[in-house]
Amino acid sequence: MVSRFNRKNEQWRVWVVNASFKFMKSPFIVQSWRRLLKFLFPILILISFFTVLLVDSFTPAITEGGRLGAIAQIPRQEIRGVWMTTNDFDTLKNRDKVQDAVSQLRRMNFNTIYPVVWNSGYVMYPSAIAQRANIQPFVYKGLDGHDILADLITQAHRQGLLVIPWFEFGFMAPPTSELVLNYPDWFTQKRDGSQTSISAAGEVMWLNPFLPKVQQFITNLVLETVTQYDADGIQFDDHMSLPHEFGYDKYTVALYTKETKNPPPTNSQDAAWVKWRADKITAFMVQLNQAVKQRKPQAIFSVSPNYYDFAYKFHLQDWLSWIRQNIVDELIVQIYRPNLQSFVANLSRAEIQEAQKIIPTGIGVMTGLRNNPVPMQQIKSQVRAAQERGLGVTFFYYESLWNDALEPLNERQAGFATLFRSPALRAKVE
Repeated sequence: MVSRFNRKNEQWRVWVVNASFKFMKSPFIVQSWRRLLKFLFPILILISFFTVLLVDSFTPAITEGGRLGAIAQIPRQEIRGVWMTTNDFDTLKNRDKVQDAVSQLRRMNFNTIYPVVWNSGYVMYPSAIAQRANIQPFVYKGLDGHDILADLITQAHRQGLLVIPWFEFGFMAPPTSELVLNYPDWFTQKRDGSQTSISAAGEVMWLNPFLPKVQQFITNLVLETVTQYDADGIQFDDHMSLPHEFGYDKYTVALYTKETKNPPPTNSQDAAWVKWRADKITAFMVQLNQAVKQRKPQAIFSVSPNYYDFAYKFHLQDWLSWIRQNIVDELIVQIYRPNLQSFVANLSRAEIQEAQKIIPTGIGVMTGLRNNPVPMQQIKSQVRAAQERGLGVTFFYYESLWNDALEPLNERQAGFATLFRSPALRAKVE
């Protein structure tokens, strides 16, 4: 198939050249060549040149096994990103390190950075909203006293990379945060009255996503971020949700009872009870999207959830409905699996294929944790599997790309340099 494509490509080149000379030999051109030669011939050459470029750009990709791979996404839409977490703060607070990091990412043909701006009940930038709410007794600043988010955005944009701030903790906050201490009635509970759960971030409490005051607070922070900064969008991950055990607080119980004429089921995974809460979160996300788009119409509304069955059943996060309601501009599904077979199986899920047809879609790939480094070979194989299916990738997280790794620095960076062999810049949001 590829050889036939190349033959057609060559035949097209020959046809364009022959057509050019036949046209030049026509009676009209012979009589008028002195007047038209300088005008027509350069145009024909340009048409030939751009036609060849266009045809070449659709050449199918060949996998290492020699088989025809999936056609890649449009280059400007392909997601090649990396999350910057609180573990990356030593880099983020230093202007020179940020410049080196951004330059390195650009050389390796990355195109998007997702810096954390909401973590542990605190924001990572000077926030009037947080100050007025009395939940921010400190301000994260750079070594020069500078705004670290503003500096990252400026330097990334100079290099042609997008910056999409990331609301990592969503509705989640630690019990010791000022947010919990000052607004205890904003948090929901389990049926037994307990209010905490154990997450990857440790023990946390959950803001009540059905409470209007909570919805307004999150909306205000999001709008502050997209307004205060030249950000290219905003991202919400798997914590913009609620574990299924929660929702038994007085406000939510009363609301459910009023709307359904029944008290909430004792089984927290009852289908109707799950759907009612998931639909409420969806309704809020629709409102949040509308607020963001009103403030900045071209902002990328990005979501990064777990795979759908888990997200919906266990965290009431119906992100597939969000996509079908056209409030998601890009999707990055977190698939943190050390086993390649399990990783590939998750890539093939129907909801990922559905999303891929309508919005830029990528996969979250784990590059390592401080106490659990990931080998480069695993990263390469997972990226290759995603690329063969036309999917982008985003890595978790920056420092583990090559600083907290099993391989030497130069070997690790050389490995990443082979993942994206040509640029795929995305259009900056205006």
